[in-house]
Amino acid sequence: MAKCLKQVLMLYSLSLQEDPYTMSHGSEFEGFCMDILKYLSNKLGFEYSVQLVKDNAYGRQDVKGNWNGMIGEVVRNEADLAVAPLTITAAREKSIELSKPFMQTGIGIILKKNDISSGPNFFEFLNPFSKETWIGILIAYASTSICLFIVARLSPCQWNEPKNDENQFTFMNSLWYAIGALTLQGAGPQPKAFSVRVISGIWWLFSVALLASYIANFSSILGTNSAKLTIETFDDLVKQDVIEYGTMQYSSTLNFLKTSKHPTYQMIYDHIERRKTTVPSMDEGIRKAREGKYAFIGESVSLDLAVARHCDLVRVPEVIGMRGYGIAGPKDSPFVKNLSIAILEMSESGDLDYLREKWWASTCETEGQDGRLAPLRPHQLGGIFVLLTIGLILGVILALMELAFKSLILLMDNVTLNDWNSLPNQAGGVRLVNSYGKFSCNLDPSFSSFHSVLA
Repeated sequence: MAKCLKQVLMLYSLSLQEDPYTMSHGSEFEGFCMDILKYLSNKLGFEYSVQLVKDNAYGRQDVKGNWNGMIGEVVRNEADLAVAPLTITAAREKSIELSKPFMQTGIGIILKKNDISSGPNFFEFLNPFSKETWIGILIAYASTSICLFIVARLSPCQWNEPKNDENQFTFMNSLWYAIGALTLQGAGPQPKAFSVRVISGIWWLFSVALLASYIANFSSILGTNSAKLTIETFDDLVKQDVIEYGTMQYSSTLNFLKTSKHPTYQMIYDHIERRKTTVPSMDEGIRKAREGKYAFIGESVSLDLAVARHCDLVRVPEVIGMRGYGIAGPKDSPFVKNLSIAILEMSESGDLDYLREKWWASTCETEGQDGRLAPLRPHQLGGIFVLLTIGLILGVILALMELAFKSLILLMDNVTLNDWNSLPNQAGGVRLVNSYGKFSCNLDPSFSSFHSVLA
């Protein structure tokens, strides 16, 4: 390998400007392929100069067997390497040397999200809210139930029969009351204390707003999906006649469909030829897909990039015709073998995965990948959660105030009773007992037993 590298110190490399593989950045180039070329240069110790291919084509063989594009320049020894997303095919291997694949790809379909439905889902009823929102609702339910139980125990006004130390707001009843309010059913004990009523009222308001949001979003999901097609495979694409479909002209994808013996792929090729639905470039295919009612068939990795950059697109799950992208060199070039070894080392070390994540990073965060409406997230319902939190805190504070006020009244009653009993008995033997009791909660003086319950 060292002898080979000494003979080739400066390599003339070709590429084709295509995002994110090769892009011009001032007087230099950057992108996924350029990062690979830089890594190989450092690994194998060669220098290189990059030029764009003259006719802006990957390479197609005419009836006479001559190649154009990057393949043609490599065949004519006008370039030492062609670094681009070149699909490894048998026809190209007969004319040039191709390295081990630096990326695996296949043939997929992209279309506009609004054009398709993702099909039936047994858990469709969960889609109006995101996972985080459902977790927040469970936390809100548990917090409200606990606060109802604690406040009902603290507030003297909630104790119906203080002689027997009974309180209807047990923990289980609090759980049942909260779930009943969440479903707009008046189940469980009735709140009597003002503090308990504050928490109950806020929880009812929270429940009404939550149910209204759920019903509105669920209705939108059902309404939009009912009028859409379900396209998850190439068979689904062929069986419908609402969405047009095509691919890029003179591409390896079109050649795959042309030469395939699979009946479905033959039908797709016949349809494309009959309806003349090919496009001159990948960008044009993506543009037509974004306009709607058009499914673009192409290399899956390129389609994944389009989906990452355009949040209104979606790729169907099925991928066919798996193959790889390789670096091209002249026929019988020993240097290509060295490139293959270095590419395998990049794959084993995770460098290729890192570069893939770097250049295929998605900017779509809230939209689903299946064409559905985005579920409601916690920040979109933040107002009702904040209102509930304020209500819970206010209810606890009011319960503490009620407890403190009742304790003060009992203390004043005891002081007044002791002072009165210390006086000599008058005729009639009248005593002042619980003169403040009716002012607070109309409870019997024996409510003093309540304190022992709290203890």
